[in-house]
Amino acid sequence: MSVTKKYGKDSKVTVTFTIKKNAAQGATKIDLLCEHNGWQAVAMKKQKNGTFKGAITIPADEQPSYQYRFKYTFEDNSIKYDNDWDAEAYVSNPFGEENSVFSVVQQ
Repeated sequence: MSVTKKYGKDSKVTVTFTIKKNAAQGATKIDLLCEHNGWQAVAMKKQKNGTFKGAITIPADEQPSYQYRFKYTFEDNSIKYDNDWDAEAYVSNPFGEENSVFSVVQQ
C-alpha cells in the first residue's frame, strides 16, 4: 500500500492511493474512506496487474498543515476495514481502532 501526493499550482494536492495485489487480500472491491469528504466511499479501480488505485484532490492552502484520517473497505464476500500498511501515522478513532493518516502541507 502506498500514498503519494502531487501538489499543483492551483493550491490543490492530488493524493493517490495504491494497494498492491498481495495487500488487496483477494478483495473484489476496495473503497477509500476519508474524512475530507465526510467519510463517503470513493471506489478504487482495479488495475490489470491486480493492484487497486484511487485518487482524491483536496485544497492545500486552507491551513499551514493538516493530517487527514482515512481507511479502506475490502469486499471479499464480507466487508472489512483495513488501514494502509505504509501510512505516515495512525491515530485512534472512537470505535477503539485506528485510522491511517496522511498530511498535507501548505506550499
